[in-house]
Amino acid sequence: MNAQSRKIHADRPVIRQLDEAAVNRIAAGEVVERPASAVKELVENALDAGARRVEVAYADGGKTLIRVTDDGCGMTAEDLPLALSRHATSKIDGSDLLNITTFGFRGEALPSLGAVGRLTITSRVESGEAARIAVAGGRMEPVRPAALSAGTVVELRDLFYATPARLKFLRTDRAEAQAIADVVKRLAMAEPYVGFTLRDVSGGGEGRVLFRADAEQGELFDALAARLARVIGKDFAANALLIDAEREGLRLTGYAALPTYSRGAAVEQFLFVNDRPVRDKLLIGALRAAYMDFLSRDRHPAAVLFISCEPERVDVNVHPAKAEVRFREPGVARGLIVSGLRHALAEAGHRASSTVAGAMLGAARAEPVAPRVYQMDRPSAGALRTGYAMQAPSAPEFAETSALFARVVDPSAEQAPQRPEEPATAHPLGAARAQVHENYIIAQTADGIVIVDQHAAHERLVYERLKRQMAGNGVAAQALLIPEIVELSEGDAARLLDAAADLGRLGLTVEPFGGVAVAVRETPAILGPVDAGALIRDILDELADLGDSAALQSRIEAVLSRMACHGSVRSGRQMRAEEMNALLREMEATPHSGQCNHGRPTYVELKLSDIERLFGRT
Repeated sequence: MNAQSRKIHADRPVIRQLDEAAVNRIAAGEVVERPASAVKELVENALDAGARRVEVAYADGGKTLIRVTDDGCGMTAEDLPLALSRHATSKIDGSDLLNITTFGFRGEALPSLGAVGRLTITSRVESGEAARIAVAGGRMEPVRPAALSAGTVVELRDLFYATPARLKFLRTDRAEAQAIADVVKRLAMAEPYVGFTLRDVSGGGEGRVLFRADAEQGELFDALAARLARVIGKDFAANALLIDAEREGLRLTGYAALPTYSRGAAVEQFLFVNDRPVRDKLLIGALRAAYMDFLSRDRHPAAVLFISCEPERVDVNVHPAKAEVRFREPGVARGLIVSGLRHALAEAGHRASSTVAGAMLGAARAEPVAPRVYQMDRPSAGALRTGYAMQAPSAPEFAETSALFARVVDPSAEQAPQRPEEPATAHPLGAARAQVHENYIIAQTADGIVIVDQHAAHERLVYERLKRQMAGNGVAAQALLIPEIVELSEGDAARLLDAAADLGRLGLTVEPFGGVAVAVRETPAILGPVDAGALIRDILDELADLGDSAALQSRIEAVLSRMACHGSVRSGRQMRAEEMNALLREMEATPHSGQCNHGRPTYVELKLSDIERLFGRT
């Protein structure tokens, strides 16, 4: 630290105008971070050109080759040199930078790629001749005739060969290939009516097809559901809720998974604004807030959400890679996501993820046995009657016994009237049949069985009841005998006082106390003694990070959750049949009863076909 700063010079620095090659390499550092960044720019150009089929091929994780082929409108021979010039684009005219309806608009991608790699573009417009242009390290070659049926082929070789220092910062081929696959799949979700193919051609030739999604057909939600099943998996599609909500000109669509279908990391959270894939902390925070009441801190929701609005209401020109956006009314966007998701989750009622039953079946899979020579079908009632009649004693002294055999094996004659099917099995969660280990309720449904964790289920029911009571009566506040003074920065004090009205509805009353301090006069009574300073700072952290705070709400709901845990049916308590059935009926009528307060399932359903498969009957 004692050495002289390298920024201090004896001579005055001279301002210089950088040449075009240096400018392009600097721009490439912002736009092209890694091979996946190049793939994103090139595929977005293909989609902007109206392509219906896009094929991406790469070699060595995209370091030595990236090739994007599309069937879009193409470019003429006159357009090709202009396309490689900085800030030359066909997507905007420059008069309005807010009315942007395309993926790209800056005209930086192609010249930036040509500055750091060997770029070749071959293109053909309808009823025109194909042409090709090449640029390497910023040096452009003349346009030449080429052979191509339609569309455009962009080939990028030896990425960063002109800036070899950048190569040292790339990850392994496998990691870069995974990043390319992630980019392609995100764009495939945004465009379900476009076909995508991803190939690894590292070994030469046609290579291996790693991902293929043909263009979907049908209505938007049907096409999107089919595309998500192909990209994310059928489990997500089977356990996702359709989202369609609107607020003040913003529309939210997509699919969100049930809380019991949660992940250990945020790997299945995909957000789009006007079909543009984004990683925006405001939207991610809103998604997390919507599931806050249903998942523990170490679990993450899965969702694919699209926000649509007029282009003027969102600024997409705030990030070099256009990965973040800025809404004119960020509170409306956040509120739309939270309310839309919570409404859909409430409408799902007691529904739980089907993957829970799949995991149970996997754990209960029978041990492998020697292959059977034949499979015996179930005998019919008539066959049973005939078989038992043949085995019954035929002597006169056994006539009474023989008649008894005949009666026993005729299920249509006596068994059905003796044990009529109870109508309760027609309910979604069926009729209670037994309680095992004094904690699990076994219920029979019309086509299977349900196993209910009585403590977890009743805990959720009590929790929802307490929340309804709090919403109806409000949050009681307790006045502090001596107001607690909290010193804050000027910005934090202003931010907190802006949210004072919302905090007051939750029982926290804050007032300005001269300068940059605030006085906490009331706190929620349900929290008991509370460190007001720590609570205020937690709220400010969320306000600074997300623009809104759920810290106080989450603390109150955590207390309600603990109250519900202590006030619910305990494990080990024996329940009567009418109590068990009453619990099942209340679960069916209560939203979110399919998962406990920590996001775990409250019941598991097994279909009769699954049970028969365990016993080798199918």
